[in-house]
Amino acid sequence: MRLPEPMLSRKDAGARFLAEMLPPAPAAGMQLSPWAAPPPRDAASPRARREIQDAGEEIFNRGVSGQDRQVAGMEEGDRQHPAPTAPPGRPHGDKLQLLLRRSQEAKHSAYCPYSRFPVGAALLTAGGEIFSGCNVENACYSLGVCAERTAILKAISEGHTSFRAMAIASDMGDNFIVPCGACRQVMREFGTDWDIYLTKADGTYIVKRLEELLPLSFGPEDLKKV
Repeated sequence: MRLPEPMLSRKDAGARFLAEMLPPAPAAGMQLSPWAAPPPRDAASPRARREIQDAGEEIFNRGVSGQDRQVAGMEEGDRQHPAPTAPPGRPHGDKLQLLLRRSQEAKHSAYCPYSRFPVGAALLTAGGEIFSGCNVENACYSLGVCAERTAILKAISEGHTSFRAMAIASDMGDNFIVPCGACRQVMREFGTDWDIYLTKADGTYIVKRLEELLPLSFGPEDLKKV
């Protein structure tokens, strides 16, 4: 039975790695090219050993290999890091799942006989209420309204003007649905510091801040600058 190797110190672990990377010394009598690098020092001398150990420790600390990082982790006690949490104000857990589900449900109510491109949206207010909306088309194409604006108008009609997040759903399988430029500007009317969940048909999503979707935007506060 082979016994496990003893735990190496930082210096020895790094020195071993460095020694393995050094080229072998040239054989006796071998002629080197004048442009070739000088042969390595004798690693057995105390000075060379210290230099290798110091260099090895630096390599070790930088985490050159996964093995080095594993040794470092064991030496540091395998510290546990807490799971990441959602930023303040961002929906999470059951509330987020409800928001995503409501956007998917709203999609099924879409009136889109011309584009045949159903979209659903669910809007979360600062007070925790959710308002959903779908796209509604018209034979006079320009009079159609998007799902995102439908949800916002419903929320405003009930007295809400402060929003935390919106989820948008469609039947696109390979791409995340994104709001059109007009909807982004309507969202911008109510601030830039809220989240937009862009989903695929299978429910996967990415999240963007509104200020990412509409950078260098124009809003109500700009009217006060003249």
